[in-house]
Amino acid sequence: MDPVVLRVLALVVIFASVFLVSERVIATLRQQQKGSRAVNKRLKLIEGGLDREVVTSRLRKSAPGTFAQMPGLIGRAGRAVERAVIASGVQMPPHQIMLGMAIASTAIAGLVLIGAGITGFEIGLGVIQLSVALGFCFGAAIPMIILSRMADKRKKRMQEQFPVALDIFVRGLRSGHPIASALDLLTKEMEDPLGTEFGLVVDEVAYGADIRDALQNMADRWGIEDIQMFVVSLSVQNETGGNLAEILSNLSSVIRDRHSMYMKVRALSSEGRMTGWMLTALPILAFTALFLLNPAFYLDVAQDPIFPIGFIGLIVMYFIGFFSIRRMIDLKV
Repeated sequence: MDPVVLRVLALVVIFASVFLVSERVIATLRQQQKGSRAVNKRLKLIEGGLDREVVTSRLRKSAPGTFAQMPGLIGRAGRAVERAVIASGVQMPPHQIMLGMAIASTAIAGLVLIGAGITGFEIGLGVIQLSVALGFCFGAAIPMIILSRMADKRKKRMQEQFPVALDIFVRGLRSGHPIASALDLLTKEMEDPLGTEFGLVVDEVAYGADIRDALQNMADRWGIEDIQMFVVSLSVQNETGGNLAEILSNLSSVIRDRHSMYMKVRALSSEGRMTGWMLTALPILAFTALFLLNPAFYLDVAQDPIFPIGFIGLIVMYFIGFFSIRRMIDLKV
């Protein structure tokens, strides 16, 4: 046989072999990923041999409440940080994260002061202001930006899952399951984050909590209006009676229509929201990056008598712009 033909046949065989092996490997990986996505974090922990009480305690470490009764601006800021930490999925209590941020901010500010003194810069009011601002940016602002992005991503996923969960819940009720059993069905069918959250509700009910209180705790953890409407529907039906499956079916339709309108509003306001994010994060990131690259750029002018006044004015203008932009892009649907 012609050597050229043999070479072509050998190349075809090699190509076919590589193609088939690649397809098999890709199919196996997809199957494994599909299986891993079908199980939420709570079920994974239970399958790993942990007791349900231990799993519930571990997942509930980030329960809100530290700033629940605190009034004023500090209380609102604390509750906002709590919700961001809970929604981000970080398995640490919010008060520990805030304490860590405070310690990190203090340590970084101290290191900046020590470094400035060692390198021969005079420690005046301007340098102290600069060190405090850098400590806040590195220790608190940048971590909060990261946590907020993680929280927004998980909340968006939660809102996308919730109408599907309502449909499964309604089908469970119509097939004869009681409410607790229909909720347990969601813990086995839904992926994270909603599957784990409903698993916590089921565990709380199993340990003696009222189902409405357990669902209200979930609504308080996330601050999502769709979940709050679900809790209100259950409470009203429990007080007045009626066809719960029909009520929740109508609620699912309302949530889907509202979500569709919400996505249209987000699409129309995407430029403003991106501008808001850039104007919020860019000054902090640019300030910290420039200091890391060239500390003398700030330390040389920090000793000027006008620096403390100008620096305070700069911070005030930043927060005015921050709150103004937030008010403009905070669209309610």
